Parts: sequence; C-alpha cells; structure tokens
Amino acid sequence: MRQLYFLIIFPLLTFSQKVYSVDYSSQADVKVYVVDYSSQADLNVFKVDYSSQASGNEGNWFFVDYSSQADVKVFFVDYSSQADVKIYFVDYSSQSGWRDKSKKHLFY
Repeated sequence: MRQLYFLIIFPLLTFSQKVYSVDYSSQADVKVYVVDYSSQADLNVFKVDYSSQASGNEGNWFFVDYSSQADVKVFFVDYSSQADVKIYFVDYSSQSGWRDKSKKHLFY
C-alpha cells in the first residue's frame, strides 16, 4: 500500500517545466516578457535540449511541440507591464533560477 501511495503522490510533487508558447494571451497560464538584462528578470531561463533535463521549477525550460504535452502554457507579451513574469534567457544551465521567488507559484 505504501508503494502505491508513493506512485500516486510523487508525480504531483515533481514540477516539470515543459513549456508551450501559445498564440493568444487568453490561452496562456502565464504571460511572460523577455527583458534585456538578467538584473531586470524575475526568472533566468535556460532552454534545455531534452525534456528530462527540465525537471524542477528552477528555470530549465523545454519547449514542447504541442500544448497537450506542456506543464505550463506561456504567452510572450510586448510590454513588461502586461507580464506576470519577466524572464531573461541565459547561456548556461548554472545561471538559471528565480531572482524573485514570490512569483515562483505561477509555475506550479
């Protein structure tokens, strides 16, 4: 029984970052704006090559091909005032992570 409980609950506790970019704001779970500098970002994002590298809620994103595969659907807005979260794309996985942890809940 204990193993069954673990198998049911464990997937609920793992927060992947499989992301799909939607075409319309109304389809999005989160609206994001890409800033010019890391210091302006709420979240530094690194684009990973494989979905298995996108576990956790620490800014390692894998962009999926279909919305049904996504854990979160994002819409890229034109102005920072429209965004729920401001992101900056970094060059290395070690640079990814939250700068403003108060917005971390948006990706659960």
